[in-house]
Amino acid sequence: MKEPNSTSSTTTSPTTESVYGMPAYIDRAAAVGEVHSRPHLLIDAPRSLLQLAFMTEGDKEKDQLAMDELSHRLGVPETDHTARLHGLTWEQGDLHCEKHTEFSTYLWCAPLDMQSGEPIGENPFKHGFIPPGPVVSGVRVTLLPWTPETETKAEEFKVASLCYSIVEGGSAAILTDFHQDKDGLTNILILSRDLSPARAGALVQRLLEVETYRTLAVLSLPLTRSMTTELRRMEARLAAITDEMCTSMAQRRDSDILLSELTNLAAELEAGVAANLYRFGASSAYYDIVEERLAALSEESICGYHTWHDFLQRRIAPAMRTCHSVKERQAKLSDKLTRAISLLRSWIDVELERQNRDLLASMDNRAKLQLRLQQTVEGLSVAAVSYYVVGLLSYLLKGVPLVYDFAAPVTAVMVPVVMVGIWLKVRSIRRAHADTATEKST
Repeated sequence: MKEPNSTSSTTTSPTTESVYGMPAYIDRAAAVGEVHSRPHLLIDAPRSLLQLAFMTEGDKEKDQLAMDELSHRLGVPETDHTARLHGLTWEQGDLHCEKHTEFSTYLWCAPLDMQSGEPIGENPFKHGFIPPGPVVSGVRVTLLPWTPETETKAEEFKVASLCYSIVEGGSAAILTDFHQDKDGLTNILILSRDLSPARAGALVQRLLEVETYRTLAVLSLPLTRSMTTELRRMEARLAAITDEMCTSMAQRRDSDILLSELTNLAAELEAGVAANLYRFGASSAYYDIVEERLAALSEESICGYHTWHDFLQRRIAPAMRTCHSVKERQAKLSDKLTRAISLLRSWIDVELERQNRDLLASMDNRAKLQLRLQQTVEGLSVAAVSYYVVGLLSYLLKGVPLVYDFAAPVTAVMVPVVMVGIWLKVRSIRRAHADTATEKST
């Protein structure tokens, strides 16, 4: 019986840094080695595999602490924690740790005792194991030879949700009911007829990913239920504000208050969208992975049983549609708020233009009044200045002995002359000021 790959085989082999002695692009090694970054195990039946997925939020120190504790307890050398995929190997089996963006998976692969149906060796997840985070998924996979005796294992699953199908071109059968046992694990049974170790390892990896990613995909469902209530409240408030806008536009009031309420509602919505953006995006990506892995199984149905694809489609697809509908409601509500704010701002701008027009008209009337007052003052000033000038001239004439007797008639003749002269002078001054103002405006 072949053992699973050793720890060294689970890491990516180094890529040549140059080609024919020419320097390689800085990221070439990572790009070329990506296809080998997640090698599947080489597994022979009978075998037991136990995988736990922990939410770590990308904290690598938590994984390092858990793996260091295991290596000390099992008495095996510590592994390279910088690698995304690394593990431990001891006599009873292997433990493989794989780090993802927000979670990490720990896969224990051990020989199986056919008599007891239990794995041989110490369970690494017991006896003081330090979890790197809360458990999000737990899967137990049992690989057995396909015999009449092992076929009876199907009776251990719940009939109502038993998924039983043929895969690998008839070389294997896969069974599960997607229920959790007393340990909180989902049990999967693989019956192998003539699977090679490589094909068995690839099949196990696909089934583990189906169970892990389908759990992660549905994590957004509780969030969508709470968001539905919030969206309903926001939609009702938006409807009430738009109704108030109709009344306010007719009565020309409360525009600032309505704009403030709309802006606050839009800010609240955008804050919720930003906070849940990653969760919705991750759920969609996880669901796509589940779809790909189920399609890769190429299941052949067995009469009277569900296939994995049909069972999960009926149960996960509605949840994903619910998440998608909530995202669409958020987007539509955001568009409605944007249009409402734009409409209210347009109305406020029109109202401001009306007020500016009235203000300009009032200023124009005031300017006309000032002009009339100025003209009146100019007329009075011409009379007043003429009076003083004529008075001065009369005094001047009276002081000359030769014309003293004719002072009164001469003064009378000078009155219109002085008034016309002063009026012409005032007019020229006003024209000079008007020309200066015109030049400045141009």
